Order: sequence, then C-alpha cells, then structure tokens
Amino acid sequence: MTVTSVVAFGGGHGLSASLRALRHCAGELDLDITAVVTVGDDGGSSGRLRRERGGLPPGDLRQALVALAGDHPATRRSAGLFQHRFAGGTRDGLAGHAVGNLVLCGLMEQLGDPVAALAHAGAMLGAVGRVLPMSPQPVGIEAQVRGVDPAHPDEVRTVRGQHQVAVTTGTVEALRITPEAPVACAEAVAAVEGADWLIFGPGSWYTSVLPHLLVPGLAEAIVTSPARRLVTLNLAAEQETLGLSVADHLAALRWYLPQLTVDHVVADSKAVGDPEPVGRAAESLGARLVLAPVAVDDGTPRHDPAALAAALVPVLGADR
Repeated sequence: MTVTSVVAFGGGHGLSASLRALRHCAGELDLDITAVVTVGDDGGSSGRLRRERGGLPPGDLRQALVALAGDHPATRRSAGLFQHRFAGGTRDGLAGHAVGNLVLCGLMEQLGDPVAALAHAGAMLGAVGRVLPMSPQPVGIEAQVRGVDPAHPDEVRTVRGQHQVAVTTGTVEALRITPEAPVACAEAVAAVEGADWLIFGPGSWYTSVLPHLLVPGLAEAIVTSPARRLVTLNLAAEQETLGLSVADHLAALRWYLPQLTVDHVVADSKAVGDPEPVGRAAESLGARLVLAPVAVDDGTPRHDPAALAAALVPVLGADR
C-alpha cells in the first residue's frame, strides 16, 4: 500500500475531529499524518501558562497529540491523563490546568525547542503522527469587528486576543496576527512541501483555520506545494462566524490567501443548506463539492470520525 502524506491545519476540537477521522482511514489507506497547529490561544489554562511562563500556548497542541495517541492501553491511559483537568477554587494554582498542558510546558522549558518537546510527548503517547506548531513563537490574534456595542451597530472596533475574537458578538470584518510576519516552523514548511494532501478545517474559522494563511513562510509553502488541497466545512456557525454563510467561509480562504486553490470541499449534506451557492464558491477555488453525511446522529454539530473518514477515503485514495 502506497503511503500518502497528509498535513492537517487547525486547532482545538476541529483539528482533533479531522485527525480522528484520518486515523479511521487506516484500514483502507496508509497515511503519514502531520498536524500543524495554531499558536494563538490566550484563554483558560493555555492563556495562564502563556502569560506566566512564556512560550507557546499548549492546549491546542495537547488536543492534537491526544487525537493521535496510540491504541495500546498504556498510551490510552496516558492520553486520558493528558486530558485530566485539575478541579479547585480560584486560589488553587493548579485549578483549571490540564495535566498535558503542564507536561508540554515543562518539556518546552526543559528542551528549549517546541518541536523536540512535541516529539517527546508524542512518543509518550505512542502518537501515530506528528504534531507541529505553525510557528515556534506565540502569536496574537486581532480582528476588526463591526457592532461590538449593540448601541453602535455600525462602529468598527479592534478586538484583541484569540478568546475575545472567538466570543465576539459583532461581525468580524478583518483578521490579522501579531507579529505581522512570524517565523514559520521549519519542520511544518518541510511537511507541507513534501505532502500529498493539505487539509483545512473543520474548526473555528477566524481563530484556528485562517491564522495559518497569515504566516508568510507557511502561506508560501501552501501555495507552492504540489499537494492537493481539501477543505472540510463546519456543521454550524460559531459565535465568531455568525452571519457568515457556508459559501462565505470558502471566500474567506481566498480573501486571506488570494493564490490559494483547492481540489475538494467536503460538507455535510444536511448542514450545508442550499448546495448551489456552496458549489459555486467551491468552483471559484477550483474545487469539487463533496456532500456526505459526516455529522454525529444525535443532532449536535459535531463531526463523526467514522462518517468523515468514509467521505475522505475515496477522495484521499483517488489517483492523481
């Protein structure tokens, strides 16, 4: 069986869903999986560690590692430990921290290299793929948002920080990261250059997916890579994308990286609504729209890994 190299971009639960689906493809495809993870998180445990210790926010990196953790009982137990979050009151210094966040923070301080730290953590979890940061330096996320104050619906304000952008009640009109041109992770760039497939989404569009396109070195590698490109669309609008249509999600990719072309767009047949505008938006990127039932069957807007894998296998396994 030929090995297919896949690079998946994102962060948080969306990237985890993509990685779990890719793992479900293992019975039919031999995949070499690399996750490239956003490093803009500034909320919760990650935000506290970032402010108090410096370095990369570990939460999204941790979730990607856990999604790729091996199936041996010991590694599954370790993955559960990484996800364990300490309970306690506001005066308890450990309260709210996930064990895996502390482990990654310690490894990054000990080894002085986030890529080496992630490789070591991956070995601890028996990970069946690699996890890399999009940049070796943390970034800030800022957005120009219209209507933050309901009393002034036409006023545009700057909202700073990943968490604040994610929960904004206004309409995001423009996104940027700080510093404006962070260094791209060299290993991530190499993975993109050697990939057969690049996968974007699902996930928080402004805070997990689009930031990768704003890192100049990574954006250049994405555009020039000979890999084919696939976009997995979300199942429902999130707070940060309220008012953004399904087709608008695809248009945003071209807005922030005008040279980007896509080969396939995967969307849930029920969640997509009228497929015609989505199909046109996909075609504008050079892509074919693939409609499939990829959501869990309990009605919640979550991707089912097995169902998403079933939609991905014929696409990823097709000959060039």
